[in-house]
This record gives sequence, structure tokens and C-alpha cells, in this order.
Amino acid sequence: MLWRCRRGVKELDVILTQYLETGYDDSTDLDKQLFQDLLDYQDPDILRFFLRQEEPKDENIARIVEKIRR
Repeated sequence: MLWRCRRGVKELDVILTQYLETGYDDSTDLDKQLFQDLLDYQDPDILRFFLRQEEPKDENIARIVEKIRR
């Protein structure tokens, strides 16, 4: 999972790895699956989600993005 958090954009590496290390283990099974689903998105899309330039169309992905933002 750590390898999947390594992206082509350093900012995403930091955000995703920090969540994996500090919040993932305590997450529900659903949130763990949503995090894995988020990692299937392309880097530019994920970056736009975290920069609030675009909201995910999938409400479940939007929920995990918001959880990671906190």
C-alpha cells in the first residue's frame, strides 16, 4: 500500500503517505476500500481534489478525500 501512495507529485506523496501512516489503520473497512479506490485515480485528478479545484463526482471518493483533508 505504501508503494501505491508514492506518486509522481511530491505533494501527493506527502498527503497520501501521511494518511496511510496515521489514519488508515483506524479507518473502517469501507474507508480503507475507498482509499484504495482513490489511489486508482490519475495524479492530476487527485491533486485537483486536494487543492479543491475540482470535487470528485463519486460521493464516496469525495468523502474519503474530505477525511484525508482533515
